Amino acid sequence: MATASRALSLDDVRADGWFERLGEGSAAFAQLNGIVGARFVAFAVVAGLRITALAVDQRNPDASSIEFGTEGGPSQRLPLGEFKKRLAAALLGEDEPAPPLGADATPDRIQAAIGFRYVLLAPIFGVRLETITIPAKGEPILAITRATGVKEVTITELREIVRQGIRDEAARASQARSPFSIDLEAVRAAKAAAASGEHERVVSLLGTWPGPLSMLLRTMEGQGLTKEVRSTIAEGLGLLGSAYASLDRTDWAHEILRLAIQWGQDGEVTADLFRRLGATHLVQDRAGEAIGLLRRSIALGGEEKEVLPLLAAAYAARERRLAALLTIERAIGVGADEAGLAELRGSVQAALGEPWTRFQKFVHG
Repeated sequence: MATASRALSLDDVRADGWFERLGEGSAAFAQLNGIVGARFVAFAVVAGLRITALAVDQRNPDASSIEFGTEGGPSQRLPLGEFKKRLAAALLGEDEPAPPLGADATPDRIQAAIGFRYVLLAPIFGVRLETITIPAKGEPILAITRATGVKEVTITELREIVRQGIRDEAARASQARSPFSIDLEAVRAAKAAAASGEHERVVSLLGTWPGPLSMLLRTMEGQGLTKEVRSTIAEGLGLLGSAYASLDRTDWAHEILRLAIQWGQDGEVTADLFRRLGATHLVQDRAGEAIGLLRRSIALGGEEKEVLPLLAAAYAARERRLAALLTIERAIGVGADEAGLAELRGSVQAALGEPWTRFQKFVHG
């Protein structure tokens, strides 16, 4: 009698967050990602390459010289554009055949069947491996989660999703011929994606911006851009920084939001950038730093009904309870969601206790 198929969890198979952990806390790693592109740095790691040196051509990043090699092997040097082209081609090379799977397959055998390369690259493209169902006959079926929801695919189809992501990334890289080829129209699409919670889509649209823009900022061309263009660039970087924060890539988010603030200077968009940067500090339990950033947002004319609830939460986290309550009341007064603040207000009031109750009676008679 054939054994009935069942869905096996892929908790011990998937590799979510491996790339973020690799560069955690490293400013040099974040800078490398900004110049080479985070996905291409991930591609290099998956391909077993170590990037050992990078000589940047600020006028034409594709002509920058990159030195790399395998562990214990000789170093090679290529123009950055050629390196990206060859790296993508290597990852798109012919796959080894997958070993067959039985219902008693171990995590190691499942990884081998999917392909370790694809297990590592799946999260780079926003694909989360959930379960695998191994039938008595036919191909195994994977349940995967993407920004668009849950989908069932075969191993071959999963590999094609990842391979298409590599092709798209290579195509975008080949089109980026200079640091000044920034498509400002992408900001409109990124805003729509951010509003729908499609954070990976925002990264896909704007992820190549930080490296070129950090270079452009220091040039006469960058300094000579109009205020409107600088504001659009800053807005795009703000969307990208918040997308990275939502994807738990907070180190990158901080770097990009600081770059956005430099582009925005003291323009109208800068107030919102300080709000975004303050919010990322708050979720990292860095409430003290968040307070200063959020107050700066308000000082620059930031939308109070969006900033004040964050500021109240930061005050509460620092046990500045009276400031938190007064900020909550002010937030409600300018139109913030009162129901959304109810839990925070209740916890702060409970912590203040009887003295607050007496004070309220005194104020209100």
